[in-house]
Amino acid sequence: MDDSMSTTRALLTRASGGQQEAWNELVRRHTNLLWSIARSFRLDQADAADAVQTTWLRLVEHLDRVQDPDRLVGWLATTVRRECLRIKRIRDRERPQSYDDPPFEIPDPAEPLDAKLLRDESYATLWHAFAGMPEHCQRLLRVLMSSPPPSYDTVSAALQMPVGSIGPTRKRCLARLRSLFGRHDCLPSQAPTAERES
Repeated sequence: MDDSMSTTRALLTRASGGQQEAWNELVRRHTNLLWSIARSFRLDQADAADAVQTTWLRLVEHLDRVQDPDRLVGWLATTVRRECLRIKRIRDRERPQSYDDPPFEIPDPAEPLDAKLLRDESYATLWHAFAGMPEHCQRLLRVLMSSPPPSYDTVSAALQMPVGSIGPTRKRCLARLRSLFGRHDCLPSQAPTAERES
């Protein structure tokens, strides 16, 4: 039996028996992945936290019924995706478009105004290009941006795509992003990394 699956099975068994350290280890292993998936839905921090916490609550409720530890990552990913979609549906109904929010952040007075404006314009251009990409590219790149980066096996389970297609798809998505980013008139000297959003 695969050692990692055996370890996961042991952790699940001990966690269902009330051993806190086993539960803490499960959370430590998979929380970054859950957060990266929640952020891929563009939820605010509080809603993303709710989605992640609800996912862990669902696992607690079903802990003694997990029969196949090698499917735990996929189950967690599916659960957090469903929770994010549920929250988005609720928020879209509840929250009308607000016109009170300022259209831009107030610059940091310690930094030269023109440098901040140029950087903000570069980031805005990048994220505008990112928003023009297909949904599957956005999801894949957001999940791969989590820190530390998840393994391809984890990404495969989270996004339900074959491991062998992750690298080529990532390459195509990045090429498309560069192409979309390059169509804008104002380009930064160096494209900012996507991690800047968080």
